[in-house]
Amino acid sequence: MGYACPVCETPQQDEEHLANHLAFAAMLGNEGHEGWLDEHVPEWGKMGPDELGDRVTTFAPEEEFETVFEDTTGGHDHGGSGRLEDAVPPQRGRQAMGGEASEVLAEAQAMTREMYESEEE
Repeated sequence: MGYACPVCETPQQDEEHLANHLAFAAMLGNEGHEGWLDEHVPEWGKMGPDELGDRVTTFAPEEEFETVFEDTTGGHDHGGSGRLEDAVPPQRGRQAMGGEASEVLAEAQAMTREMYESEEE
């Protein structure tokens, strides 16, 4: 069981993965994900994955997926504090960063766009 992203229908393993997927896509400039979060969970940027996961799963019912998730392959640990704002600069976007961090974000945005474009084809 898992959740389909309410924006792009990408399968997610659990509430935490769904929350992270939505938040990171939004923070990387995906307007669809950011707009959806702003509409459905306006205070999403101040929430950690657990709290955000609880909120977003009310809009994404559990679904059966034939996708292999980490829980079927040995798992992994995300580490960190569990709070989104600890992983992201205070302001969203490249304006809050400089140098190498800005370049990494730009590359991640390009890769994300390519991923979504290839899924649409």
